[in-house]
Amino acid sequence: MPSYERVTRVDAPLEEVWQFHSRVEGLETLTPDWMQLRVEGVIGPDGEPEPAVLEEGAEIELSMRPFGVGPRQSWTSLITARERRNGTAYFRDEMVDGPFDRWEHTHAFYADGPETIVRDRVEFELPLGGLGDVLEPFSRIGFEPMFRHRHRRTRRVLESQ
Repeated sequence: MPSYERVTRVDAPLEEVWQFHSRVEGLETLTPDWMQLRVEGVIGPDGEPEPAVLEEGAEIELSMRPFGVGPRQSWTSLITARERRNGTAYFRDEMVDGPFDRWEHTHAFYADGPETIVRDRVEFELPLGGLGDVLEPFSRIGFEPMFRHRHRRTRRVLESQ
């Protein structure tokens, strides 16, 4: 299965980095403007609308229109795992409806003294069957600037606090 990974060191404690990434506001802050992201709604695992923290079982309805081209694309993600213990934390969101045949994004955080190592790993399958397989090497062209932006922005926001 194709995957993409990016790792960054942030000069901020694990708890701050974890809390920032655990809220919808973190997602909105980190998504590049050129994606034209809109969070259409969030439902918590207990059915609560707009929960403060994205817990396991939360569902996020998004739409985006990259570069303002074409119609808005709908995307529904489900938080399928979330854990914090002993200097590490992670959560995983999986696309349950959207433009990819499969999208599983693991956000992992590791305490390293007063700093935090942030690791994003995405496992994905492009649509279009065999044609998607042919196009897979080009997917990094889209992933790289998006995740580079996310990691730079994470450092900029959290290191300035």
